[in-house]
Order: sequence, then C-alpha cells, then structure tokens
Amino acid sequence: MPERSIAPAERAEVDAAPVTRAAWGLLFFLTSLNILNFVDRMLIASLAPLLIADLGLTRAQIGLLAGFGFVFFYTLVGLFLGIAADRYRRFPLIAAGLALWSGMTALSGWARSFVQLAIPRIFVGIGEATLTPAALSMLGDAFPVRRLGLAIGVYYAGIPLGMALALISSSLIAPRFGWRVSFWVLGALGLLATTLLLVLREPERRRTAAASAGSVGAGEPAKPRPAVRELLGDLGRALVARPALALALAGGSLLCYGSGAALHGVTWLVQERGFSYADAAFRAGLVAVAAGFLGNLAGGAFGDFCARRWRAGRLWSLVAMTAFLTPIAWVYYSTSPGTALFYLCWFFTSAGTTAWFGPLFSSFQELSPVHARSTFVAFALLVLNLLGVGPGPLVTGMIGDRLGLTTGLLVSLVVTGLAIVPFALAARREGRREELRSLAG
Repeated sequence: MPERSIAPAERAEVDAAPVTRAAWGLLFFLTSLNILNFVDRMLIASLAPLLIADLGLTRAQIGLLAGFGFVFFYTLVGLFLGIAADRYRRFPLIAAGLALWSGMTALSGWARSFVQLAIPRIFVGIGEATLTPAALSMLGDAFPVRRLGLAIGVYYAGIPLGMALALISSSLIAPRFGWRVSFWVLGALGLLATTLLLVLREPERRRTAAASAGSVGAGEPAKPRPAVRELLGDLGRALVARPALALALAGGSLLCYGSGAALHGVTWLVQERGFSYADAAFRAGLVAVAAGFLGNLAGGAFGDFCARRWRAGRLWSLVAMTAFLTPIAWVYYSTSPGTALFYLCWFFTSAGTTAWFGPLFSSFQELSPVHARSTFVAFALLVLNLLGVGPGPLVTGMIGDRLGLTTGLLVSLVVTGLAIVPFALAARREGRREELRSLAG
C-alpha cells in the first residue's frame, strides 16, 4: 500500500481534525481481536488450579507456561512480523496469525502432560505475535496524535476484558464440562473470526515529512517500502539518539514483571485465601471487567492529560501511576479476604496491572521513527516480554513452591516499584529535549 507523505502544516491540520467514524470502527474491531487474543492467552492462568490438580503440574510449571513458554517465541517471531507489518498489508498477516493461535488453542484441549501443553503454547505465541505491531501501526495511521493515547488505551482494554472473559467462561464451563472444553470452545471462536479479516480494508499509511528523508512531493512516485536493513538501522539509531526510549523500555519491563506475576492470582485465591475455584475465577473475572476496563481508559486518558500540560507528560504519568498503585497492591496481598478493604484494594490492583499500557505505548509511538513504528513496537514487546512477562510468573511460581504465593507476589511488587526510577529519568531527559527544541524553534 502506498504511503502518503505529510508536510508539517498538513500534519497539524490532520491532528486537529475530528476522529472519523471509520477510525472508531477500526478501533472497535481491533480491540475485539485483542480481547480474543487475551482470552486464549489467559486460559492457562484461568484454569491453573484445575491443571495443577488434574495433570500434576507445579506452580513453577504454570508460571513457565504462562510466561516464557508463551512469550519467548511470541516476541522473537514478533520482531520479524513487526518488520513485515511495516512493509506489507497488515490484515492478511493478522488473519494468518489468528488462524494459527486459535487452532493451537483448540489442540491444547487434548493435552495429557506439561509437554503436551507447552508445545501448542509455543505456536499460540507465534500466532498472537502478528496482532499488536500491526494493530498499533494502523491506529497510528487512523488517529491524530492528540487522541492516540486514548485509542491505544481502548485497544489495550482488550487485556482486562480478555482476562475477564477467560476467567468467567472458565468458571462456568470447566466445573460443568471439564477444563478441556474451554480450550475447544475458544479455539473454534477464533477460527470463525478469521474470515472477517479477509474482507476488511486497512487505513492508508501516513508518515511525516520530517520523519522521512527524501519525502516525495506532489506528482512524484511514492517511496518504496523501507528495506529490512533500513528499519533495523533506524531502530538502532533511535535507541542511541533518544535515551528516553531505552529507559522507558526498562521501566515497562519492571511493570510487566508485576503484571506477569499477577497471573497466579486465581491460584493464590484458591490455595492461600480459601476461595473455591469457580468462585475465585468468577469474582476475578468480574473485577477484571470493571477495574481492568476502567483502568485502561483512565490510564490512557490520564496520560493524554499529562501530555497536554507538561513536557514528557506521558512518561511522568507512568511515574505517578506506579507510585500510587503499587502500595495499594501490597495491602491487597497482605489483607485477609472478606473485608471491604480487601475488595477495594483488589479493584485497584486489577486496574493497575494494565492501566499503564496506554501511556507507555503512546510514548513509544511518539519517540520511535514514524516509518518504523511496527518494528519498534515488536522490539518493545520482545524486551518487555523477555525481561518482564516471562520471568514474572516463573520466578513468582518458584518462590510460591518454596515460600508461598503471597511471598512471591509481594516480591513482585518490590520489582514493580523500581520502575519509578527509569520512568523519571526518561521523563527528565525527554523534557529537557523538548525544552531545547522549543527554544531553538
């Protein structure tokens, strides 16, 4: 698809224009796919107490399946798929990935051992790696910068909604028909959804004139797709030229560690807080629907609010959210169940596991080269998952096997709180950069 080069004056006009109905429709559809994405991804964590009992798995093995067993190939392959999304049509890529991850989800229902669960999880990760780089790239094309934080926040609301749907559906299906049926039903739904992707049109790509040296003028031929070497070179140069990018990646990795550790939440409620499986999964699903969805919207909107009022405002919003939500999560994991304080802190803890996605990925979109956004998102997912989502549930499960999940979850909050440091350093660096640029201009 040809790319349209936008002059600075035209870009300002585009950013001031209202969001079109087509853009909102695209956002709704991509969010729906992200919900399905996270339903399939969350099934292991949702069904963990039953898998532990039926297949004899340990907490560490559950952590491995929910973490590295999924994210290693998800992120490794995702980097190349991000490059592909910058060079080729994005909907066919997503369609192929959706068919693969849905088929492998269904196959997981026949597993009889840890290995038979682990192998399909690898391919679920490969399939799901197609979605987010391509989706965020399309949102960046469809929405003006002033509304991009909200759009990405809505898209990432698919995480808590997917988590909630996985938990609630598992609580209703598994006790009645067995945990295997949960995998079969979700796999079949994904295969049906694949057909829609083959008939939809994706938005026209756009790039700023400043971001593309040698932009074409009126009547000139469109610039060809960027080469893989060019994309990777621009990625490396961006990381060197903008230290805030690397610092934001470090802070995001620490937050992902805590979010990954929270995948043990249902097992913790059942084994250390006395809930039955159906009750724990159902309540966790209800909390994720309300708290997770509202948290994503509030996080995206708060990031946009800070961006309008302060230099590097989205990065400062991440500092504020981390400082506010981490102590609340500590109270939740330390408080006896059944009290009003327990449920209030549960609500905010659930919101805090995903509220930072909008501001973080909006910062990535702003700081990374415009024509390599999908590539950078894929690289960011590689870093966040390998340094955060992978070790979070694994290390927490290992601690849980030895000292209890409560201890493991509290340790994860210490790691999460450390994210304040790199985010604050990134905000200061980027704030100074913006100040110098405004003085020069």
